[in-house]
Amino acid sequence: MSIQDNLKAIKTELPEGVTLVAVSKTKPNEAIMEAYEAGQRVFGENKVQEMTQKWETLPKDIEWHMIGHLQRNKVKYMAEFVSLVHGVDSLRLLQEINKQAQKHNRVIPCLLQMHIAEEDTKFGLDESELQELVQSETFKAMENIKVVGLMGMATYTSDKTQVRKEFAHLKVIFDSLKQELSDISVLSMGMSGDYTLAIEEGSTMVRIGSSIFGSRNYS
Repeated sequence: MSIQDNLKAIKTELPEGVTLVAVSKTKPNEAIMEAYEAGQRVFGENKVQEMTQKWETLPKDIEWHMIGHLQRNKVKYMAEFVSLVHGVDSLRLLQEINKQAQKHNRVIPCLLQMHIAEEDTKFGLDESELQELVQSETFKAMENIKVVGLMGMATYTSDKTQVRKEFAHLKVIFDSLKQELSDISVLSMGMSGDYTLAIEEGSTMVRIGSSIFGSRNYS
């Protein structure tokens, strides 16, 4: 099936109100343009340098989402154009995004990344760190970032019960955070292998790569 067909098939499954982020990391511009011509406008990258190169050459109405782990020293390269940063896992990173956004006279939307998986390899905040962050005076004083929701990744396992439990847990955290940050609206959870479960558990944004672009071998 073509990229266009894959996109069409996925979009017919997505309920209204769920945003599809096409994960285009490692994909060439031709593949992204094929998705673009099929109407896709939101793309996710996990490396700042690659995303910046694509932003420079591809249509300017594309929304670029930074979905990978972000180092503070890389923020300046994308502050001018990034539409949403998914993986904010520390106050220091948020401060850097705020500082760089200020230079471009922008407010950059961000998602706080929660650690919900039973794996040590995944980044993210735990619940007490989340509380500490959003209640801090430093956070409240930042004017060039806007936390619009949460992001999390489930354990990489075929055990659907566990994956569902982790997504449900993130939804509980999201709902309780809403009492403090009343205008958060984005819950980014679910990828190619588990997005249907994520949507059932309340996800409003899914990050899908291989189901759109096929496996990652572009020579």
